[in-house]
This record gives sequence, C-alpha cells and structure tokens, in this order.
Amino acid sequence: ATTGSGVLAYLGETEKALGAIAQLVKATPADAAERVAQLMEHSRALEKELDRLKSRLASSQGDELVQQATDVNGVRVLAAQLDGADAKALRETADKLRDKLKSCALVLGTVADGRVSLIAAVTPDLTGRIKAGELVNFVASQVGGKGGGKPDLAMAGGSAPAQLPAALASVQAWVQGKLA
Repeated sequence: ATTGSGVLAYLGETEKALGAIAQLVKATPADAAERVAQLMEHSRALEKELDRLKSRLASSQGDELVQQATDVNGVRVLAAQLDGADAKALRETADKLRDKLKSCALVLGTVADGRVSLIAAVTPDLTGRIKAGELVNFVASQVGGKGGGKPDLAMAGGSAPAQLPAALASVQAWVQGKLA
C-alpha cells in the first residue's frame, strides 16, 4: 500500500500525465476524456470514408482494366496491379471484372506496407480447365508467397513486391498453357 509522500508523488505524476494528454487533445484536464472520445469517433469516421474511397478508386480502375484484357483461345485474360487498393477492394474489383468480361481468368495485385496481396478470379465456365487457386499460387510463388481458395476465387500474399510486375506478366502464358 502506498502512503503519505508516495500517494502525493503518484497523484502528482497522474496529474502531470493528464495535463499532457489534455494539452495534446486541446482540452482542459476535466474535458480530456470527452475530447479523446470525440477524436476516436472522428478517426473511425475517417477510416470508413477512406475505405469507401479506396473501393471507389479500385472500381474506377476496374473500368479501365476491361480494355486491357487480352484474348487467349477465346478466353479473356487480365493481370494487373491496382495501386492503393486493399484486399477488400481487390475482391470487389475482381468480382466486377469477372461480371464484365464474361468468360475470363484474371489476377489482380497490390502492394501495401511492403507486402503483396493477390486475388485470382475465374468464371464458372472455365473452372474445369483453370483453377483460381492454382493460378494465384503460380503468381504468389514468384513474389515469395502462397495462397488458396475456391476454384473460382482465390487470394494470396507475398513478401517480394519488386517481383510483382514480372509475376503478373507471366499470367497470360500460364493460362495459355492450361488452355492448350
């Protein structure tokens, strides 16, 4: 148990810490807790807005990507890097592209915090010949990673972002080999 001068020292330290926090959040010590709660709520709202904008950015990039798809033996093939996308945006964009391209196999990748995120999507008419899990693992192995998923949708991660452009460039030949 703390007594006498120990209690006074503890209270002094606590008061000093509260004063520092209050100064950081631009509030009086009495209002500091309420101000911190407001700032946390504001931070959550900003994070939601950022997620919404990332999703919108990835979606608009997706519209442009439709034009980049190439034809390989009657199958549309697309491999592209999306800047500023997170895993959720990759998935949404892959779903939209799969709907727009009809019969297709695609791989989308992004780099965040030095890590590679990948998603592969294959339309149901092709899953007998091309499995999204095999495709995403083919690309992931080139960027120092691995992944998995269902025959029509699979995700992976990797640790070598510098290898991503070359890995994505190899997708068309891989798909061509599967369709031969």
